[in-house]
Amino acid sequence: MMPASMIFQMLIPEFILGLGGMALLIFGVLSKSNKFTACTTGAVILLIATACFVIATPATILFGGLFQTSDFTRYADLLILLGAAMALILSVDYNKREDIDRFEYPVLVLFATLGMLVMVSAGDLMTLYLGLELQSLALYICAALARDELRSTEAGLKYFVLGALASGLLVYGISLVYGFGGTTNFAALAHELNRGPAGYGTVIGIVFVLVGLAFKLSAAPFHMWTPDVYEGAPTPVTALFGTAPKVAAIALLMSVMLGPFGHLLGQWQMLIEILAVVSMLLGSLAAIGQTNIKRLMAYSSIGHMGYALIGLAAGTEAGVQATLVYIAIYVVMSFGSFACIIAMRRGGRQVETIADLAGLSTHNPGYALALAVLMWSMAGIPPLSGFFGKLYVFSAAINAGLTPLAIIGVLTSVIGAFYYLRVVKVMYFDAGNPNFDKTAGGVRFVMAVGAIATALLVFIPGPLISAAHAAARALMG
Repeated sequence: MMPASMIFQMLIPEFILGLGGMALLIFGVLSKSNKFTACTTGAVILLIATACFVIATPATILFGGLFQTSDFTRYADLLILLGAAMALILSVDYNKREDIDRFEYPVLVLFATLGMLVMVSAGDLMTLYLGLELQSLALYICAALARDELRSTEAGLKYFVLGALASGLLVYGISLVYGFGGTTNFAALAHELNRGPAGYGTVIGIVFVLVGLAFKLSAAPFHMWTPDVYEGAPTPVTALFGTAPKVAAIALLMSVMLGPFGHLLGQWQMLIEILAVVSMLLGSLAAIGQTNIKRLMAYSSIGHMGYALIGLAAGTEAGVQATLVYIAIYVVMSFGSFACIIAMRRGGRQVETIADLAGLSTHNPGYALALAVLMWSMAGIPPLSGFFGKLYVFSAAINAGLTPLAIIGVLTSVIGAFYYLRVVKVMYFDAGNPNFDKTAGGVRFVMAVGAIATALLVFIPGPLISAAHAAARALMG
């Protein structure tokens, strides 16, 4: 039996987020004035402290396999914390301008992040579900943060209703797996399923689990909530949706499918391939006609999740490594892009159409260059990091014998380049007078970090590739 002090040491990151979130909640309630900025600053500090302890936490298994840490969980945790911190930084000025500067928001982000960390470290289907629901309940409220705006409340309601449906499907799948497998523990399930061919009940349960997780990932055809929620939610909340939860969902999906269900690769591999193909096609084609840049980013995220799923479909260590590299690059590109979108403010009012960017290169060349770099990278144009992310997943697919999947990925990437390059074309070649308001320092910081990291990653890829390799080895080994 591990001593209580040792258990506490292993769970320090989760304790920091949980207890810190409750402390900020009490502080906000007892304060006589609005403490949004103070609570947001405190939340960012807590996220940074959590990241420091995540790095120092050794690999271990707690509570009989309910909770586990490894190089894989550390990699995902750090990306989640990065995405959450950047989303909070983006919210400081935006929420004040939109009069939604409520101290509850950073507290909700902390609790959602705690749920994501629990998801990633889950070693049991029950732990998985508890973490996922903690994340989801907090994000439902975040989506409807601008409660005086119809589209924000609609986004929150739609996300809640469809999320509840997905959670029900997930629980049903877990119950089937438990009924036919006899356990919910990942290691015990892997041992049980390795003893012989899986029954139809187990396979059906796995399908339902996959459907529930695909919804959280916003992979097509379970993407129906994504465009409306991305457009309706406040933009910093959309930035949060586009970063941290994506990492948690893809990490959890890899942990589940390659962990307890890894021996059944031949039975679920085709399903992942279908999800990847449909997501890439929808993300590439549906975004072409979009005029609202937030809806464009929603369909873009669907397409990018399709590319990330290619590595999972490969079912190899190289495939996992490629997906981990890709999702890290995607997080950086995503928060940088949303910082550029938040900077689209004219006359104190947020504007969101692509046409509003006309003439930006003339009036604000630095802003235009940053957004152009991010759009080029998302399109997969070399030598930017987005190109190498796609190159890794396509190579992993080809090496695993999934050449047709890689070819479809290349073709959809070419199609998707149209709407990314259209944004650049509007900024540099269309006449206009954006006259955007002065951008807050926090937004400029996130924008610069996203653009610079996206442009320079090709020159120093070693640390990211090494970390992804160690994480993939920990998951597969």
